[in-house]
Amino acid sequence: MTDFQVHVDVKGSVGTLRWAEQRVDIETLQRAVSLAADDVLIARGLRRLQVELPDWDSAARTALHRAGFRLEGRLRSAIEPNPGEYHDVLVYSRLATDTVYGTHAMSGVLNSILPSKRVIAHVLFRDETGRVLLLETTYKPDWELPGGVAEEGEAPRAAAEREVREEVGLGVELGQPLITDWMPPYLGWSDAIEFIFDGGVLDAVTAATLAPTDKEIAAVHWVEPSAVEQHVTELSARRIALMLDGGRGHTEAGHLG
Repeated sequence: MTDFQVHVDVKGSVGTLRWAEQRVDIETLQRAVSLAADDVLIARGLRRLQVELPDWDSAARTALHRAGFRLEGRLRSAIEPNPGEYHDVLVYSRLATDTVYGTHAMSGVLNSILPSKRVIAHVLFRDETGRVLLLETTYKPDWELPGGVAEEGEAPRAAAEREVREEVGLGVELGQPLITDWMPPYLGWSDAIEFIFDGGVLDAVTAATLAPTDKEIAAVHWVEPSAVEQHVTELSARRIALMLDGGRGHTEAGHLG
């Protein structure tokens, strides 16, 4: 098919790509999209070209991937092609600064479309009597170990050290994690990978002086191992008990393989 055309609507330095709904092979669509993108982003100096696709259009998605477009987001149940039938809309874009040609051209595209997981880092601290340090937060009923979600580009160990410093004002240098756990989806969260590091035994003075230094932390608690399960989720209780019992290595949902 030689009469297939794509169109670009321009507003300021941003273009919106569109084409008429008609059956066309992936190679033709890729060629048309690539030519349009090169024209507006390179020849005309636009900084961004974007397009929205229904989630069922796998051929268009493939063509966009090959043309260097990256997936930015998903508009959930945004269209109703038939009464009572709802579909998502996928948002793609290509920037003038994106690497599109060359050896690593597909890396950015694949990074945008492949699954991603949260990385969480917590620390197990004990006091001289064997109690476990748990933090009560202001936004949920269950308590948890000090720590939190790693930021983009942040190593798990660095994330754990930062979170402990932010939450209770304690500076620590951590070693290897006690366990690395895969966490299944839970209460609206997608699955994640969690590293739990050994904070060791804190001396009596340090343990007694720990206090919240972050607005999200309501209180600091030292809890007897036998009482931990009363304050944390079932998964967290299982992992803490495992670590206190000497369990080490990779776990899935708190279970050793």
